[in-house]
Amino acid sequence: MSSRLDVRIVPRAFLVLPGLAVVAWIAYKGSQDAQIFWIVTLNGLTLAALFFVVAAGFTLIFGLMRVVNMAHGSLYLLAGYIAFTLQGSWYGVSGNLLSGTPATVTSWVVPMIIAIIVIGAAGVLMQQVFLRWNQGQDLRQALITIAISVILADQMVAHFGGIAESIQQPATWPDSVSLLGVRYGFFRLVVVVGAALAIGAVLFLVIKRTRFGMIIRAGVDDRSMVSALGVNIQLVFAGAFFIGALLAGLAGVLGGTMIAVQPGNDSAFLLDSLIVVIIGGMGSLGGAAIGSIALGLVNSYADVYLKFGGTDLTNYAILLTFVLVVAVLAVRPLGLFGRPA
Repeated sequence: MSSRLDVRIVPRAFLVLPGLAVVAWIAYKGSQDAQIFWIVTLNGLTLAALFFVVAAGFTLIFGLMRVVNMAHGSLYLLAGYIAFTLQGSWYGVSGNLLSGTPATVTSWVVPMIIAIIVIGAAGVLMQQVFLRWNQGQDLRQALITIAISVILADQMVAHFGGIAESIQQPATWPDSVSLLGVRYGFFRLVVVVGAALAIGAVLFLVIKRTRFGMIIRAGVDDRSMVSALGVNIQLVFAGAFFIGALLAGLAGVLGGTMIAVQPGNDSAFLLDSLIVVIIGGMGSLGGAAIGSIALGLVNSYADVYLKFGGTDLTNYAILLTFVLVVAVLAVRPLGLFGRPA
């Protein structure tokens, strides 16, 4: 069974990868500076790594529970605010590099751990209190999570303000590393990409090699049969929601360090997660990886190289995102790796 599955799935990635290669080649030929091209490419790949961490939790929850968690972006942003607040109140680290105490590994790691645990617990609480009692009612669950996201967004503005802040990375870490003949940010390239690769590997092993993963895969196909075999499917649901929310929290801390923590990030990263899982297919980890790479590179190249006949069209870069979605869905209506629910 696994060999037949691989034969079907692997070629689907090649529906996107050649297109990305063509886009990269066009961008390279249109670039006046090879160093700028490599920086833009690395920007796209590191952004794709962040997208993957966010979308992996989103697609895990949908894959098992068929819950489109519209509050996923709010969990992302709340984790960033929690880590930023703890870094300042516990360790005196300021969002301004020119003032306050420099960040250390401890003052970055400890707030991160607390933030992701709090967000994981908040995710389980949301699932148990608001979603468990209307299980299977997709529209009602979506509306509930939308309401939660609106409430959280308002409360975050009220408590944390509307100014963009930044979680400071440890001062002992290098600012940049050398790759492809350019200097590039250490945190983006090593920490964010490394975290995405580690999370992808761990999730793959858990889903494919452990009993919990076997139950998740069986629950995706036939949750009633899993329950009939004596498995506490509600406990599995709670565990899956905890992991999905925890990944949103981790992404929030990484994104708050890599980019910023600010109002609007919740809706932006929710939209990015939706686009990633639509491209890759709902419930597919491999699809989330391919979708993240596609979205990250297209966004990065379009922001710099979208020009036609000497006219700068970078203000319309967002349109290419929807062109990407339409192109994939025209060929694979369920996404690259998607299956009927």
